[in-house]
Amino acid sequence: MLKLVVCIKQVPMVSELPWDSKSATLRRDLAEGMMNPACANALEAAFQIKRRYGGDIITLTMGPPMAEEVLYEAIAMGADRGVLLTDPHMAGGDTFVTSYTLARAIEKECPDFDLVLCGCFTSDSETAQVGPQLAEELDIPGVAYVEKLEINHRTVRMRRLSDDFVEILEMDMPGLVTVTTQANAPRYPSLSGLETAFDKPDISILGARDLGLEPETIGVQ
Repeated sequence: MLKLVVCIKQVPMVSELPWDSKSATLRRDLAEGMMNPACANALEAAFQIKRRYGGDIITLTMGPPMAEEVLYEAIAMGADRGVLLTDPHMAGGDTFVTSYTLARAIEKECPDFDLVLCGCFTSDSETAQVGPQLAEELDIPGVAYVEKLEINHRTVRMRRLSDDFVEILEMDMPGLVTVTTQANAPRYPSLSGLETAFDKPDISILGARDLGLEPETIGVQ
């Protein structure tokens, strides 16, 4: 059975982007949150893989305590469990520090993963850097901007659009892909999914100490 890790992020609603000029960070605690759109597409891609090939889906997010909301949403949609990384020391980290922290969490929670899926970018920054940097941190191959995935034994076959050319690529697992918003339209949670999410959700909450991370290695550097 495949073990899939989907990295998702809670982002502020587009209409609400409160900025703290003193700390030069977004005040995420003051904004209404939502699941980053590209992350929802990555999650849907994982659901389709699970339906076709079988598997277990772990969703992982890093943020303030309120970011747990997107894990409930993911479980309601069909994910098996969620992991929230939250700690004041993690706040304000750049993409390098974020990918470092996510990698350590994946190694702890799902060391024998087969495939990591991420959104191609986030609506609150659009750097598109965390996915590729996470692949480097995990020392695995990675492919960005994937539209379609197929799995044959231990090989992932992917289609992506790059510079107006369609590319067909293959990658051995374990590996990482970032998924575009051009395909894999996200599903809506079912009633039974909502019952599971709010009745017996399988969600773990981890801080820096749980991951064995020193405060000076994470957060604002």
